[in-house]
Amino acid sequence: MNFLKGQVIPAWVKKRELSSSNKIIMVLCSSLALIFAAPVSGQFARTYKSIIFLQPPWTTVFRGERVNLTCKGFGFYSSQKTKWYYQYLGKEISRETQKNTLEVHKSGEYRCQAQGSPLSSPVYLDFSSASLILQAPLSVFEGDSVVLRCRAKAEVTLNTTIYKNENVLAFLNKRTDFHISHASLKDNGAYRCTGYKETCCLVSSNTVKIQVQESFTRPVLRVSSFQPISGSPVTLTCETQLSLERSDVPLQFCFFRNDQMLGSGWSLSPKFQISAMWSKDSGSYWCKAATMRYNTTSNSLRSWIQVLIPASHPVLTLSPEKALNFEGTKVTLHCETQEDSLRTLYKFYHDGVPLRHKSVRCEKGASISFSLTTEHSGNYYCTADNGHGAKPSEAVSLSVTVPVSRPVLTLSSAEDLISEGAKVTLHCEAQRGSLPIVYQFHHEDAALGNRSAHSAGGVSISFSLTAEHSGNYYCTADNGFGPQRSEAVSLSVTVPVSRPVLTLSSAEAVTFEGATVTLYCEVQRGSPRILYQFYHEDVTLGSNSTSSVGKVSFSFSLTAAHSGNYYCTADNGFGPQRSEAVSLFVTVPVSRPILTLRVPRAQAVVGDLLELRCEALRGSPPIMYWFYHEDVTLGSSSVPSGGEASFNLSLTAEHSGNYSCEANNGLVAQHSDTISLSVIVPVSRPILTFRAPRAQAVVGDLLELHCEALRGSSPILYGFYHEDVTLGKISAPSGGGASFNFSLTTEHSGIYSCEADNGLEAQRSEMVTLKVAVPVSRPVLTLRAPRAQVAVGDLLELHCEALRGSPLILYRFYHEDVTLGNSSALSGGAFFNLSLTAEHSGNYSCEADNGLGAQRSETVTLYLTGREPASDPCRSPSDLDSQEPAYHNVPAWEELQPVYSNVNPRGENVVYSEVRIIREKKKHAVACNPRHLRNKGSPIIYSEVKVASTPASRCLLLASSAPHR
Repeated sequence: MNFLKGQVIPAWVKKRELSSSNKIIMVLCSSLALIFAAPVSGQFARTYKSIIFLQPPWTTVFRGERVNLTCKGFGFYSSQKTKWYYQYLGKEISRETQKNTLEVHKSGEYRCQAQGSPLSSPVYLDFSSASLILQAPLSVFEGDSVVLRCRAKAEVTLNTTIYKNENVLAFLNKRTDFHISHASLKDNGAYRCTGYKETCCLVSSNTVKIQVQESFTRPVLRVSSFQPISGSPVTLTCETQLSLERSDVPLQFCFFRNDQMLGSGWSLSPKFQISAMWSKDSGSYWCKAATMRYNTTSNSLRSWIQVLIPASHPVLTLSPEKALNFEGTKVTLHCETQEDSLRTLYKFYHDGVPLRHKSVRCEKGASISFSLTTEHSGNYYCTADNGHGAKPSEAVSLSVTVPVSRPVLTLSSAEDLISEGAKVTLHCEAQRGSLPIVYQFHHEDAALGNRSAHSAGGVSISFSLTAEHSGNYYCTADNGFGPQRSEAVSLSVTVPVSRPVLTLSSAEAVTFEGATVTLYCEVQRGSPRILYQFYHEDVTLGSNSTSSVGKVSFSFSLTAAHSGNYYCTADNGFGPQRSEAVSLFVTVPVSRPILTLRVPRAQAVVGDLLELRCEALRGSPPIMYWFYHEDVTLGSSSVPSGGEASFNLSLTAEHSGNYSCEANNGLVAQHSDTISLSVIVPVSRPILTFRAPRAQAVVGDLLELHCEALRGSSPILYGFYHEDVTLGKISAPSGGGASFNFSLTTEHSGIYSCEADNGLEAQRSEMVTLKVAVPVSRPVLTLRAPRAQVAVGDLLELHCEALRGSPLILYRFYHEDVTLGNSSALSGGAFFNLSLTAEHSGNYSCEADNGLGAQRSETVTLYLTGREPASDPCRSPSDLDSQEPAYHNVPAWEELQPVYSNVNPRGENVVYSEVRIIREKKKHAVACNPRHLRNKGSPIIYSEVKVASTPASRCLLLASSAPHR
């Protein structure tokens, strides 16, 4: 049996031997198979899954023996519901047991699932039929004590030899067990054993592959920091992973620096804590893990730990130290640390943001210089980093004094335009300048008031407008370096416009399409400048602006779309004022109408409801519509508000033809284009007829299927069917019927139908049955008698059968062309019995007739002899010489020697005997050797006898002048 990797048989089991049976009982400890996760305490945390244990512990046993499976899962319950899965040759069977044990006796793959645990790994059992087997545990680990057991059946003598990799390993003689006391990697290999079978030879067992596994993986040293800061603690962790089967094996750990053991030596803890790391502690660190049970050790790789010494906190200085920090003054920042070196990196920050100015290395430390702007006010600090962490300095504050810039005065109001009574706000703001700033507002050089600002954003004042507030305004800003004056802002108080009046240039209420119309819009009061806009149904037509009170105009040529309501608006900044609406109606002649025909389907059919729709896309209402068929009026309809009109018609066959419509609104009548309509008539149920050259259809006749629907619009597609199988489809473009021709065979008997379809609805004909008659084939006549030598008084049976032909068949029997009788048969041929007399020698034939033509068989000749006592028909020539031959009617018999051979062409209880006549000097010599049957120059005589149990049935006395092949 092959060694199965991944199957788990725990090695940590307790063994005890029973003295009575010398069998090993495996006491299975509580255990769980585990799946790896994150590292915990030097090993990997795992998730439990079910595992199978065996009793006895071998996966190869003799057929007929039984193995107990025990399923262990999370919880270690001794009795629990367990699901079992058995798979062999691709088929899987599952079952459930109330306990966690199962007794098995079949080869295959087994898995289990205990309550609350995942599915186990598969275990393959081999119930072997071999006479010699080698048993071994599934899993072998370094340090295990391993037993290989060679077992034999009774017929095999154990003078055991153990082989490893086909080399002799040990001679066990009568012993069955081979022990490996302390397994290691050198024990890997393929093992088998041999014995001797008492009856023959050397016998070899199955091969078992042993793969010694590590109890745990090579440890990995984890370090909390490979570059700790001087004085900081470091934690060393020795991580490894126990094998599934060794999950309960305790490990011990030891840590080293430069080959020197740390601490007190071996410990059960995988962690080692160093409270403080100093520069002298830099070096190469590694760990070692070992099992306490099997004395197996493994070392980790070495890791270098470098202790870092950080720089001290630097000092930031500002120069010149006591100068006034006006905008534009040049300032230098200098950063320096006690551990200054070329490796030290200095950085400067302003309010936490790195400065982009290039720093300059000094004899000690570094400096940067820049000219002050207002943005440079704030806190500054620097950092020093020698590669072991940056250290910041204390912050230094810097305040930059900036004179105010020229202020900006803005005017705002809640209303869009400033008018009498509106509230106005004046806002004055200097974009640059050190606080506080004093702002003052002026109107035509008269002071309105002042405000002091202690934060950026400027100040504002508000007041309600009167007529006197028109004029120029400005403001000043001062922060102690002299006032700055803004530009002047003009303020003009305006008067809203009055409601405008809209008038038309044409006095008539009705205007024809193409005429020119002028619209006038006028207001009586309002401050200029005034914007006028003209509208048609809320759509802007145009606009015009004036600098004084008065009227403006807008002209355009009329189209049909210009009918509707018109108005105008006037606006001088206080919101538009709207005039009263004026109506304008444009009279438009109708356009040429469009006629559309609508039916419920793609093709108009008799009985459908036809809807005729007529619409003139242009034209003033009301519009009168007229509908025509072949210039005959069908009806009319008036549409008071314009649009389309419709007329409905139930279709008949007479409604095919040309349709048109007319539109008239009193100005002009317009006629639509003509539309042709073809009304389709559905096909009627077709009639299927057969046309054949005779009343009875016979195989080989040419049959014409004719299908015709007496009513229906063309074209019509005809389909022909035999037993609902399509024979073909033919189209009749001009209507009428269609035909389908084919030559008849026996398979063409059955039910026929046809189908007619002109695209509306297919109609199926009635079913018509056709029977195809088959002419009879040439019949075969056979004669049957109760003995090989036919004599007077025997009962002769004549059988005539035509192998092909439609029933019913009439058979007639002839002797020398004289009718003996006739018989009818549906199948199997017909029989005629005859009690033989001397006159019955001669030629026989038969005839078969099913009404389509009679067929005559070949002639069969019968020779009769007198009745003689029974004897061996295959006797020797000396026996024949002592008796008068019975074949007196065969010419020159004494010169011919027959050779007989029986053949059975149809597997029935009938044997044809083939007789070949060979010319020899001896008379009446008979040979029963069938090897002579291939003599092509011999004449052949056939006869037929019933098969008998005596040797006489192998010879014959019946002959045919025309042999059957």
